[in-house]
Amino acid sequence: LMAMPQVAESQPPTQVKSKARAAVQAPPPQFEDLKYGPFDRNVLDLWLPDSQEPTPLIVHIHGGGFVGGDKKQVRRTPAIKQSLDRGIAFASLHYRFRYADSGDTSDPQRTGIQNILRDAARAIQFLRLHAEEYNLEPDCVACYGGSAGAGTSLWLAAHDDLADAGNPDPVLQQSSRISAAGMLNGQFSYDLEQWDQSFAALGGNLARTHGRNGVLELHKFYGLRDDEYQGEIGKQVRGDVDMRGLITADDPPLYLLCSNANRKPVTRGIYNHHPLHAQLIEERCRECGIDVVCVLPKVRESDADLLQQDPDL
Repeated sequence: LMAMPQVAESQPPTQVKSKARAAVQAPPPQFEDLKYGPFDRNVLDLWLPDSQEPTPLIVHIHGGGFVGGDKKQVRRTPAIKQSLDRGIAFASLHYRFRYADSGDTSDPQRTGIQNILRDAARAIQFLRLHAEEYNLEPDCVACYGGSAGAGTSLWLAAHDDLADAGNPDPVLQQSSRISAAGMLNGQFSYDLEQWDQSFAALGGNLARTHGRNGVLELHKFYGLRDDEYQGEIGKQVRGDVDMRGLITADDPPLYLLCSNANRKPVTRGIYNHHPLHAQLIEERCRECGIDVVCVLPKVRESDADLLQQDPDL
C-alpha cells in the first residue's frame, strides 16, 4: 500500500551542493550485521568514534515504503562521518518488510506495520542493553530517517515506553524511548483512515492514489483480516500507529523537513511525501509544548533562505 518511488533520505534535493558532496563514502562500520532480534532482517551496522567516554548515538532508519530499502543507503551521505567527527556513534538498521499486497501472511519474515515499528524499537533496546560494551551513552539516543524511516523515527519519539521489566528477554526489558527524532519527507500517521480527512482541503483521495482499481484494502497494511480490521483489533492497531495522536507533552524534540512543494496529492508519491504531513506534526507539537523545528523550503521562502545559508541544517 505504501510502496513508493525511493526518495533521497538523508540529503533532500535542496542540500546537494556538488558532485563531490553527493559522492561521499562512509568508513566501514566497526560492527556489521549485528543481530538485534530473531528475524533475518533484524540486523544493524554500528560505527563508533574514538572516545574514552561514553558517546551519544544517532540511529538511521532507511526508507522504502516498508517493502524495500537498505541500511547501506546512508553510507553515500555525509551523515556518518559528520557524526563520528563530532564524537557521536552512528547505527543504521534493517527491519522486516510488510506483507505483500496479495494479503498472504504466511511468510514469517514479513509482518504488519505495527510490528515493523517494533523492530526499530527493539534495535534501540538492544543497543541500550549493550551500551557499556559499545561505549554508548544510553540516555542520549536520537533517530532519523527518510520516508518510511521518517515515520518510524517519529513513532519512536511519540510512543510510550515499551520496556517490559518482567519479560524474560533482556532486550525487551530496556527502554525504547529516545532523546530526539528527525523526520525527513515522512508521514504524520500510519492510521491511514485519517489521511483523507486531514488532506480534505487538498482533495486527498487514498482510494485513487493507493487503491487497486480504486478499491482500498487497508487491512493488508496491518496484516489483518478485513473483519479484524473493522473490529476492536483494528481500532487498537490503528491507534497504536497514529503518531500524531500519540504525541504528548513529555515527548522529545523533533526536527521535521519536507523538500517537496505544496501540491494536490494526485499520486502516491506526492501524497506520501507531502509537506502537510510535517505541518500537522508541527501543529501538534506546538499544542503540546514540544520543541520542534520544521523546515519546508518549497513552502516557506524563509526556510529556503535558511537552507541556502546552512546546507547542513
